[in-house]
Amino acid sequence: MNGAELFLLGRTLMKIGEEAIPTEGVGRYSTSTRSVLIVMLDIYAHPDTTVGEVATRTGLPQSAVSGCVARLRETGSVLTTTDPADRRRTLLRRDPEISGRRAQVAAAPIDAAVGTALGTDDAQEIADTIALLEQLAERLSPKVLDRLRQSPEQSTPSTR
Repeated sequence: MNGAELFLLGRTLMKIGEEAIPTEGVGRYSTSTRSVLIVMLDIYAHPDTTVGEVATRTGLPQSAVSGCVARLRETGSVLTTTDPADRRRTLLRRDPEISGRRAQVAAAPIDAAVGTALGTDDAQEIADTIALLEQLAERLSPKVLDRLRQSPEQSTPSTR
């Protein structure tokens, strides 16, 4: 496998993940599920951050980050507070309470999305694939991104 194939695999896995996230009752938003998850994970990794800082770290436009934050506040995933050092700034952090929406997303099974992606309804093939994905997830948790960012020999001009 080369870097391009790995990138395409990651993109495929993201699409399958997006399909597995329940959307009933969420309504229509200008922000994509992918953007919301990227922003949410960044805020969770960097408590007391700002919209501008999230935009810088994620590469998303500030307007998109603001839309994602509004959506995350509405669903009870993110809290906002005024920065006591600079009352013009708003700080973002994870809501320690598990909202109904967060519980719903966390409990959603991926079987149907994986089966659709594989083009099968064979329960054993779906279960085997999910087991492989779980093994991969154990080895490549989101924490590996920090190691990749810290390794200058692994970075390329497009990731610096």
